[in-house]
Amino acid sequence: MPSFAVYTGAKDGHVRPRNAAKPDQLTGDQVFVRITASGMCFTDVHYKNGETALGHEGVGVVEETGPGVTYLKKGDRVGWGYQTDNCGHCLDCLQGQDIFCKERVLYGDAESINRGSFASHALVREAFLHPIPDDLSDENAAPLQCAGATVFTALHDVDSNDTVGIMGVGGLGHIAIQFAAKLGCRVVVLSGSDSKKADAIKLGAHRFVAMNNGNIEQQLGDWRISRLLVTTSAQPSWDKILPLLSTRARIYPLSVSSSNLEIPYMPLIMSGITIHGSLVATRAVHRKMLEFAALHKIAPVIERFAMTEEGINKAFERLEAGKVQYRVVLLPSQQ
Repeated sequence: MPSFAVYTGAKDGHVRPRNAAKPDQLTGDQVFVRITASGMCFTDVHYKNGETALGHEGVGVVEETGPGVTYLKKGDRVGWGYQTDNCGHCLDCLQGQDIFCKERVLYGDAESINRGSFASHALVREAFLHPIPDDLSDENAAPLQCAGATVFTALHDVDSNDTVGIMGVGGLGHIAIQFAAKLGCRVVVLSGSDSKKADAIKLGAHRFVAMNNGNIEQQLGDWRISRLLVTTSAQPSWDKILPLLSTRARIYPLSVSSSNLEIPYMPLIMSGITIHGSLVATRAVHRKMLEFAALHKIAPVIERFAMTEEGINKAFERLEAGKVQYRVVLLPSQQ
């Protein structure tokens, strides 16, 4: 049985290569993909002390297909993200909301030695692979498979008259700014200081609010935020944020956090504010996101590292130290 290289975590947190087995014969709708780029997400940090094959922002080229594959062929460019399987029969799946299927397989949920994107190859079901549009490069497409899918899920149904607030200019926030601007919304960025104001404006923000600098309502002006995307892991100061929201505004907490979400009770109900739980995109929204990004030239700001033991561990060091601007992309050494 042939093998290919994957990179997994370990108890000491140091990522190392190991071999994964490729079946002699693919079955069902399995697709064998040669990986050409992989994003690195902070979620990967949570798994690097285990033995999971790391990575869930993969882009690559189809090398071989199983007998049940119906539309992909050798040479096609594809990407995949956080979800790689579901039951296909429950109401969530039948309604196109398979991301909430109780039998879903998400990154880190199950034995996934064949499906990590920190690897030379991956074995993924055709149903969970997404065609990469011609106008998206591999390295720009990679961070969109999770970061892009996450923020676009919270934005894809906005009205162009909405005022979108984006808290944080980081790995998620800098992509969200671009999507919201290209969707025709008024875009307000909220950040701790004005150190990232120039970046935010360049990415498409119309107004910038530095939370630690003076009267924040005066900085916002006469706009009120109708949809707020929280892309920071730290809890915001809700007593400062809630006065910036319109009535019936929606709040989307998007970053993974181990702390509880605590928000003042009365302002929430008196203004009819909704807190909307959101995961990554459904497969339908994921594909729309890729098409939209290609058409509107959405380009993550990336730092490139080699897909090697040294390159991956160096990237993790920068990511955990908060020094990455704004997404990591791993590239095979021959590229």
